[in-house]
Amino acid sequence: MKTDDFKRILVAVDGSDDATKAAKTAVNLSKKFGTELIVCHVIPTPIYSSPEVGAAHMVNALSGYFEAARTDAKKIVDQVARLVDSNGIKVMCVTQENAFSVVEALVSLAEKRNVDLIVMGTRGQSGFKKLLMGSVSSGVVTHAHCSVLVVR
Repeated sequence: MKTDDFKRILVAVDGSDDATKAAKTAVNLSKKFGTELIVCHVIPTPIYSSPEVGAAHMVNALSGYFEAARTDAKKIVDQVARLVDSNGIKVMCVTQENAFSVVEALVSLAEKRNVDLIVMGTRGQSGFKKLLMGSVSSGVVTHAHCSVLVVR
């Protein structure tokens, strides 16, 4: 694929330093090639395995988790959107909720939106999350239908 074939770029953001670098790279590419930019934050569904926790408590905990996650997601996506708007690029902001797999959510969105390039950072918010979920960037590189640029 030639760079002039890029029509739509997806950037995955999670508030980490690497995601911020990826967002800046994606904005620069979008500006250079005149492409649409999709900014995506994925809210993963937490996995609990404690039989001592009752169902009512679990519902309350999940409700609080998603409320806080939506607030964080809006801040993260809006920060990138402001950067994009200041550069005159067409932008679409997406927050994927209840994702059992961050990789699947990103790959699926890229396919549905006919994305030509996915831009993302090498590491997310914490090493512990990476240990639990595996490397999101590696998973996206493996399963995406399009090119993937991993930014350090």
